[in-house]
Amino acid sequence: MRSRYSAFVLGDAGYLLRTWHPRTRPESLTLDPDVAWLSLRVVAASGDTVEFIARYRGPSGRGFQRETSRFARLGDRWFYLDGA
Repeated sequence: MRSRYSAFVLGDAGYLLRTWHPRTRPESLTLDPDVAWLSLRVVAASGDTVEFIARYRGPSGRGFQRETSRFARLGDRWFYLDGA
């Protein structure tokens, strides 16, 4: 989870795609260069789910994304499945 947040901060769409589960991964990903990610707070983590709040600043001001993400393990690596 934290490494994916760091990839958003750095604008590394390639890393995000590589760590996305093949079953749910989009063909491409375009990140908004006008969004600056400011902080990540993990609210809860249990098993294969992580609930977090990520704060950002964009063209219309500051905001946050609250999500519960699901991950799946393939071999010895975890992959992002989806979030709600």
